[in-house]
Amino acid sequence: MAEKFDVIVVGAGPAGTACAYTLAKQGVSVLLLERGEYPGSKNVMGGVLYRKMMEDVIPGFYKEAPVERPIVEQRFMMLDKESAATFSYKGMEWGKEPYNNFTVLRAKFDQWFADKAVEQGALLINETVALECIVKDGKVVGVRTDRPEGDIYADVVVLADGVNSLLAKSLGFHKEFKPDEVALAVMEVLKLDKKIIEDRFNLEGDQGCTIEIFGDSTKGILGTAWLYTNKDSLNIGVGTMLSGLIKHKLKPYELLEYVKTHPMIRPYIQGTEQQEYLAHLIPEGGYRSMPKIVGDGVLVVGDAAQMVNAIHREGSNMAMTSGVIAAETIIEAQSTGDFSEKSLDVYRQRLMDSFVGEDLKKYKDATHHFEKYPHYFEQYIPMINRAASQMFTVDGTSKREKQRKIWQGIGTARDKIKIARDLFQAWRVMK
Repeated sequence: MAEKFDVIVVGAGPAGTACAYTLAKQGVSVLLLERGEYPGSKNVMGGVLYRKMMEDVIPGFYKEAPVERPIVEQRFMMLDKESAATFSYKGMEWGKEPYNNFTVLRAKFDQWFADKAVEQGALLINETVALECIVKDGKVVGVRTDRPEGDIYADVVVLADGVNSLLAKSLGFHKEFKPDEVALAVMEVLKLDKKIIEDRFNLEGDQGCTIEIFGDSTKGILGTAWLYTNKDSLNIGVGTMLSGLIKHKLKPYELLEYVKTHPMIRPYIQGTEQQEYLAHLIPEGGYRSMPKIVGDGVLVVGDAAQMVNAIHREGSNMAMTSGVIAAETIIEAQSTGDFSEKSLDVYRQRLMDSFVGEDLKKYKDATHHFEKYPHYFEQYIPMINRAASQMFTVDGTSKREKQRKIWQGIGTARDKIKIARDLFQAWRVMK
């Protein structure tokens, strides 16, 4: 364990493994540390993997990787207590190569991905906790692990240790994240016959469907629920801001049970059998919560750097891209032997110029705006459902009269002005 490597990567999630794979492919001596029994044993996400960013690492990966289903339909459900206004896009082009995205089970996929990094020459060590960074003269030169005589040294250490990133915190890169900067997600994997899934979600063969659920699924707290199709199982989960759970004194598993028993959701999961229960913190502070991500001899990638686009539910794609850019930066730094913060800052610059930085900046105020004004979920989604019910109920009332009643039901002129103002503010933080 005293051996020196060119690079140590802490964490074998999408960011860390993408980094290790890219480095090893170029002949860099890289050690990939994973605290779990195996990569994926402690990793959680809703279950959607975007093809483009993964293929930038391993072209044609989906031909051999343990992906579940290519997604051909994305549904969005605005949920009230006994109704739902739903819209979707279904495209057969997504069911053909090169595909758009896939559902995956992290326990399977992360293992496969880490094995591919090992094939390229990376050394993977599981069940090993990196306790702290070893710092000499202000420069990170390695990590101290929980193994006997477990000090390991490297020219560069890449921190891919997730949302809590105790290592980055110990370096002073960030303080303890606040409850309004992280979400708590809970999820179950429910076993269901393959044929039933395809009939129930109107799918053929290996086609997949995702349903994003807003409104009553989180009882007005900022967050979403989701329902994704795997080959012979479903992923159902709900994620809400930790601050909202604290304020409303709700337990996350209570919200998940509420979603599972909701009359609009219950038919989808009838006859299922629980296979797995998972919980995980998700960084949702976005651009304004990003910690320092570059130091002397150290880079921070993925969730550890708050790289999640909460509005579009994207995280793994940003993580992988950050891992690749970090690896490319290190390879370039090797040519000069300069691993100072100034040299490695190329990583930060390139990252912020990529889609990762652009999207984080675009939505930098969105999460905090919608949490500050919960009536978007508490009032406006039920209003949409009531309007749809009135408009589509055939009761002998003319459509013009229905429109008039819907307009009156919105409230006074002041209420209408407030709604217009809220919609404008929502547009501003999303544009």
